Amino acid sequence: MCRILGVSRAQYYRYRSPKPSKRRAEDADLKQRILRIFAEFKQRYGVMKIHHELNLELQPLQRRCSPRRISRLMKELDIHSVTVNKWKAASASKTKVEQRPNLLKQDFSTTGLNQKWTADMTYIQTKRNGWCYLSTIMDLHSRRIIGYSFSKKMATDLVLR
Repeated sequence: MCRILGVSRAQYYRYRSPKPSKRRAEDADLKQRILRIFAEFKQRYGVMKIHHELNLELQPLQRRCSPRRISRLMKELDIHSVTVNKWKAASASKTKVEQRPNLLKQDFSTTGLNQKWTADMTYIQTKRNGWCYLSTIMDLHSRRIIGYSFSKKMATDLVLR
């Protein structure tokens, strides 16, 4: 019958009782591990970081896995890391920025309260509205925050998280 169909006997028996190959079984195990690592690190890890974590996990089992194999398996699972563009300040302004004199001249030491203050402005990325800012004023002697301010939409985004 195999001769008539033009099929080898090995192919016929393989077709009758299909068993996954050793490679397919390893791939299934690796896919589960990749999905677990991917979820554990909030979908932020790409191929190289998953490769590192996976090889740390497989080292006691005396197994290794290449980044190319992980990439192939991640494509089969249709997963990829979440990338976020870094915040950049507005494009170069046409108006010239006014230079201010450096009054402290890198001397941050104080002998009492309210002699020197510092201000900081931090931009925070939010999921819903893009970017918000948080600005603080700190007394250099006590290292206590004297005042702070944040954008209105930051307050709503922090509540929604």
